[in-house]
Amino acid sequence: MPAPPAPVHHPVFARAFGRLAAAGERFGLAEVRGRLLADIAGRVLEVGAGSGTNFAHYPRAVSQVVAVEPEPHLRRLAEQAAERAPVPVSVVDGVAEALPAGDREFDTAVVTLVLCSVADQLGALRELHRVLRPGGRVVFWEHVRAERPPLTIVQDALDRTVWPLLSGGCHVGRDTVAAITAAGFAVERLERRRMPDTRIPLPMAPHVVGTARRR
Repeated sequence: MPAPPAPVHHPVFARAFGRLAAAGERFGLAEVRGRLLADIAGRVLEVGAGSGTNFAHYPRAVSQVVAVEPEPHLRRLAEQAAERAPVPVSVVDGVAEALPAGDREFDTAVVTLVLCSVADQLGALRELHRVLRPGGRVVFWEHVRAERPPLTIVQDALDRTVWPLLSGGCHVGRDTVAAITAAGFAVERLERRRMPDTRIPLPMAPHVVGTARRR
């Protein structure tokens, strides 16, 4: 029997992330979240809810959100955000690799800036596949591996050294789209963006926004 995933505890990063997420809403990221979540409906599982920044953007067609967040400080912030949400939101403890949900329970899964930091990315995606009904969707926004060097070289160097330590386990060079496909999803929509769009590309700037259907 596999060992249970280790508890997630990043107290310094969690406090900084909560402030950065709030600032990002004021500087354009609210538009990204709003577009991403605009057409979802039914029962939703959000994995890695962070401070609950997505909650305000869920449309009325959503009947329930179960939001999983393993980091204690961020989970407390998410619980506060859930009280202000326009739809019912339940915040629960749990990790992406062992979701506290039964098979085929949800219509949609939401992951935003999460799959970069999970300990086992493919394992987390297989868990999403398990809890979604056949034909259910994953809605994702993630920063990912660049398409070519030299940025890929920089990303690999950061992932081997300081970046995961400084950023709550985040990795800037993961090929997340390939992992989504490998876990049994068919990508339906994919938009590549650079955020922030600076003159000199930053290692964490390549992003993908899109949807994938459970096969």
